[in-house]
Amino acid sequence: MRRPIHYLGVCEQFLAFGSVWGHFTPQPQMPPLPSPEWLLTVYGYDVLTRLEEYKARITSTFGSILKIDSTRKVTKKLAGISSDTAAWVTNVGNEHGQVLISVLTCSEGSEGLSCMAARLMRRYQHAGVPPPQLVYVDRDCCNRDGVSKTAALFPEWGQLLVRLDIWHLMRRFASGVTTESHQLYPTFMRQLSHCIFEVDPEDARRLTEAKRSELEGKHGMFGLTDAEVIRRISKEELRLHCRRRTRGAEETALLIQDLLDTFGGPAGRDTLDIPLLDALRIQDIWKTQRRHLSCIQDPPGVQLYTQTGRLTKGGVSLPVYRCARGSTSLESFHLHLHRFIPGTSASAKYFQAFLVDGLVRWNEDRAAAAAPPVAAEERVASLHSYCGHLKHVLNQKSQRVLGLQMVQDFTRPAAYTGELIGVEYLYQQTGRVLEDVSLDPDAPDEAAAIQALEEADEGFVDDGEDPTVFQLEPPSTSTAAAARSRDPADAPRSEPSGPAATDLDAPPEAPEGPTQNSSDSEVISATTKP
Repeated sequence: MRRPIHYLGVCEQFLAFGSVWGHFTPQPQMPPLPSPEWLLTVYGYDVLTRLEEYKARITSTFGSILKIDSTRKVTKKLAGISSDTAAWVTNVGNEHGQVLISVLTCSEGSEGLSCMAARLMRRYQHAGVPPPQLVYVDRDCCNRDGVSKTAALFPEWGQLLVRLDIWHLMRRFASGVTTESHQLYPTFMRQLSHCIFEVDPEDARRLTEAKRSELEGKHGMFGLTDAEVIRRISKEELRLHCRRRTRGAEETALLIQDLLDTFGGPAGRDTLDIPLLDALRIQDIWKTQRRHLSCIQDPPGVQLYTQTGRLTKGGVSLPVYRCARGSTSLESFHLHLHRFIPGTSASAKYFQAFLVDGLVRWNEDRAAAAAPPVAAEERVASLHSYCGHLKHVLNQKSQRVLGLQMVQDFTRPAAYTGELIGVEYLYQQTGRVLEDVSLDPDAPDEAAAIQALEEADEGFVDDGEDPTVFQLEPPSTSTAAAARSRDPADAPRSEPSGPAATDLDAPPEAPEGPTQNSSDSEVISATTKP
């Protein structure tokens, strides 16, 4: 509409002279837009032209702290002849939130991941990169014989430590409540987190001092007690500025036993006299999960926190930390998988194109977020592109002509290692061959059978979000007092031991993943909401 307005405006200037009346023609009609199927085919061809480069960039990613987690929701989008052939999507991430590999498997369990693990070990070996120190998992963390299934997947990494993700353990305990809408459920989860974590006292003291100074300077709130200041510290501030550590298996066992005894008694009933805990189920869960308390402890000598910068609050300089504990970043990645693959279904070849392209973009963004901050005077204009080939050629030419590299912090990826990614891995298990995307965008294509591409917002969890991080609370009340308060919003939080406690908002929906073992199957299945 802007172009016809411009065109007719120019014509009006000639009409003002009155000498060219009748010589104007209407503007040409706008050509019809291509169909969604045509655009989808062109997109598939565009990804195909960079497929080897994309695979090389994915297999050039490494990490010292790995996370392995699985989801099956996105497998429902695999349509066509491959429909219902994939059971899980398993992803391996690193401490920066990047994804080292993503594969579809036709069955659950570690048996179908042996090929992926072998090629991942070979990647590290051929690149000369030291093997990872630690891996967080949602299952297969320990074994009564002393060797876990996860450790057996990586026999060449003899020093690899296996730890259970703490949020998954907490969700197993959450399956023992009568209902998550119970008045005391948030209080119970807060106390459960407190039984596992303690906050570094020096970090807590520094943050409290900064918060007090901020409240006095910005809001004129003078004379606040330490308890009143601590209650105004948000979860985000705690996550950024305070390091946490696990309490140890023995202390955690005592605190959880005390917690279950308290909430299993009269103090664990709401105003309608409804109990929070299912007595038989929670005891069975505690008996099963007690042996995993050693699996969630922070390993000695492994640096889980990295200082990424400093922030001034209330005139006090505070360090900003990034934590590598747990598999929260992979939970965020699972939510974004639904955005990588739009609509409700996709054939195998387009599913693969969406997945590979999304992995490259995700890793690029995570790498940029993990980069150390640059001073304002050192910043250069950002060149926004996910095409590594363009960046490499531009750096080559700008170095020769201008004597500098125009794209900062770009490292050319190594050669593609040959690892199978996504649907390729699934087809190796099922004996099928992944067909290529048509090279002719105008040729008839199976994309015509694909449903319309409506954007489905599956929700978003920020990469830095950690569901086990809670607000600080002063050490002033007991677990029993918190339970008897009956009102989760006003309930005082406990501090049985240690310098600081934690606070938990209502937890999000339980993350999906394969069950741990036969004894945990019922526990895990009970945590998944419909």
